[in-house]
Amino acid sequence: MRPKNACMLLLTAFIWGTAFVAQSVGMDYLEPFTFNGVRCLIGAIALLPCIWFFNRGKEKENKVNDKNAKRDLIKGGIACGILLFAASSLQQIGLVYTAAGKAGFITAFYIVLVPVFGIFLHKNIGWKVWTAVAIALAGLYFLCITETFTIGVGDIYVFLCALIFSVHILVVDHYAPKVDGVKLSCIQFLVAGIVSIPFMLILESPKMGNMMTSWFPLIYAGVFSCGIAYTLQILGQKNVNPAIASLILSLESCFSVLSGWVILGERLSARETIGCIMMFAAIILAQIPDKKSSADTN
Repeated sequence: MRPKNACMLLLTAFIWGTAFVAQSVGMDYLEPFTFNGVRCLIGAIALLPCIWFFNRGKEKENKVNDKNAKRDLIKGGIACGILLFAASSLQQIGLVYTAAGKAGFITAFYIVLVPVFGIFLHKNIGWKVWTAVAIALAGLYFLCITETFTIGVGDIYVFLCALIFSVHILVVDHYAPKVDGVKLSCIQFLVAGIVSIPFMLILESPKMGNMMTSWFPLIYAGVFSCGIAYTLQILGQKNVNPAIASLILSLESCFSVLSGWVILGERLSARETIGCIMMFAAIILAQIPDKKSSADTN
């Protein structure tokens, strides 16, 4: 994996982890579909200036390739947007019924699901990646689970969220090398935001006053967590084994705990410290190049 890709995915995990505080505060005033819908639309709007900036002077190039790219861009954007809407909605609903730490652990099950799904898509998953996945999963348990582990309704919602996030990572892996990453990200947020609107209007009671009260969490979750982080995910995943990408993205759980320690003054227990160390060790193990070849990116 190129260092540039690893840095992009690492920064994605960092933003997602630190955005957890903003999401929690925003949910004090807004219901799940309203919060997700508004933040996704903000993310789409935030990317429009970036699309204009990066595409100046590129209007008329190879028209045949342009047609194929447009088709892939629309298909990929719609698929990613629907998956993102479903996963984030299930996660927000699950958080109503289960503890945040437990939800974080179950959500991160995509680090196991992605390589399992990857087998059926003929992705090359070596022994080092499987070992790293096992270590990371154990680390996540130490990091997130502080009480007896039992299965409830909320846990089922969050597990379904992890299942859909796994598919999202694989869909991004398929389309990212073919299309403009910033445009793909913008379309996925637009689709996720639009799909949220009917659920928001039918099942919830969105109020402009509550949106104004939670403007900062919405802006942070929309511009940084959506606009910047998900775009970095798409750009960082180009030509990268999705199993390794999912391992790096799972550091979101570590960064959420560390940000609570640094920003909010929360204490980091010995158990959480062990969990963080194990997860970072898993990422380092997955990054060690094979002796045979360093070209195994897909």
